[in-house]
Amino acid sequence: MDGQDEPKREVGVADGGLQPVEDMAAPPPSVESPLSLSSEKKRLTGFHVFYKDISRVFKLDELGSEIARIAIPAALALAADPVASLVDTAFVGHIGPVELAAVGVSIAVFNQVSKVAIYPLVSVTTSFVAEEDAACKSIELGETEDVEKAQPVNSETKEATPCSDSDSTRCNPSFCSGRTSKRKHIPSVTSALIVGGVLGILQAILLIFGAKPILHIMGVKSGSPMLKPACQYLTLRALGSPAVLLSLAMQGVFRGFKDTKTPLYATGAADASNIALDAILIFVFRWGVSGAAIAHAISQYLMAVILLLRLIKKVDILPPSFRDLKFGRFLKCGFLLLGRVIAVTFCVTLAASIAAHQGSIPMAAFQICLQVWLATSLVADGLAVAGQAIIASSFAKGDHPKAVATASRVLQLGVVLGLVLTCLLGVGMQFGSTVFTKDANVIKMIHMALPFVAATQPINSVAFVFDGINFGASDYAYSAYSMIVVAGLSIMSLFLLSSSNGFIGIWIALTIYISLRMFAGIWRLGAARGPWSFLHLYPICS
Repeated sequence: MDGQDEPKREVGVADGGLQPVEDMAAPPPSVESPLSLSSEKKRLTGFHVFYKDISRVFKLDELGSEIARIAIPAALALAADPVASLVDTAFVGHIGPVELAAVGVSIAVFNQVSKVAIYPLVSVTTSFVAEEDAACKSIELGETEDVEKAQPVNSETKEATPCSDSDSTRCNPSFCSGRTSKRKHIPSVTSALIVGGVLGILQAILLIFGAKPILHIMGVKSGSPMLKPACQYLTLRALGSPAVLLSLAMQGVFRGFKDTKTPLYATGAADASNIALDAILIFVFRWGVSGAAIAHAISQYLMAVILLLRLIKKVDILPPSFRDLKFGRFLKCGFLLLGRVIAVTFCVTLAASIAAHQGSIPMAAFQICLQVWLATSLVADGLAVAGQAIIASSFAKGDHPKAVATASRVLQLGVVLGLVLTCLLGVGMQFGSTVFTKDANVIKMIHMALPFVAATQPINSVAFVFDGINFGASDYAYSAYSMIVVAGLSIMSLFLLSSSNGFIGIWIALTIYISLRMFAGIWRLGAARGPWSFLHLYPICS
């Protein structure tokens, strides 16, 4: 560990363990200029980040407490919606099997369309707001020189990393204060609300007017008894699309402010109202699937109102000028992440399609295992959110040591989390698979996939944490292009392995897919490339 051979020179959390305390008074070296300690041997790679300060992984020091304050509420908020959906499904299940199947197809369509818009919007918003908020705080403290140097820069080429905006108004003090003394103006907040609102309206139009054709593509034919209830549910739920996208945009804003408690409270209130309205509209008013859809739409608008009321107390959401909004930066990075989420979605959807072609029993087993496999990622996403917010803020302030310390801590916590999940799933699924089905053949196939589902949990956790690290460093181009390469290799392995190894082949291919995602993150950080190229500048301390 750095500095361990000099017990009198303690290393603090704030500087990531890269500088002795007595040297902290001196400003950290700029990314653009070489270190003053030119005689020291420089690091050839950034792999030291993965094991740096590993003895502190469970320590609730300043950094550990900050990660916990962000990650725990974020994970709970992410888990709230699936729990509410399970209750929602249980209510609809009491109406009838046809209605349950219809709602299931409609929810799949709604979630798939929403995911394409939500993922880029939330990820970009979180990073941009964290950067601008940190830059404005530095300006308020008179640290304008550091703010001007806060852009993620490749130290070798002197070029800004993809999607960086060297002319961004976030470095201008006039844009950091709002019209009142209590509120400040963060341009990305307004941009996110406008983009979220527009995308929500477009999604509503698409789903309302394209419900029948889309359901037909999903296999609900014109003569199917599922068509009418599916159309009813999808069109009514689509009315809530603007609220869904606005709510997710505002959640990204609060995450950028490192506030994940407000989204948790809003999500909890919305889910509770959804469950209550389900019971009233389905069983008291007897509106069936229409009642379930209306209940969900109302709950989404409630969440949007709660978040908006809290947001306007903190930020002046009306921009002084349209030119301040920097839509170009939003759209450029958003489109990169759009390509990434399409690549991710296509891999998983293709795996489900191949399983479906193998028969109903393999498909049932695959669906259960896949949902368990993906659901556990919600906990790791909490760490990813914490890492993204803290790293984006650190880069904006030019505090590279804290960015390194945060990346180390969340990666190490991700490995520990994955190992815990491996043990829980290995035991739980072995004896608890009957919770999902009573069919002996399906249970047998679940147990065949169980080693892959359980053993890949550490890989899953690290891969998802790397998403947050990359987004926090504004490394969107690499995230997108590397995912497209990973998807291409994974698709080839899916076809080859499923044809030769059947059901097991699908899970071998999915293991290859998530492993490639993890290694893409390891290579970027370990090789100290892109926004992490400054890692070469840190000397190897004795």
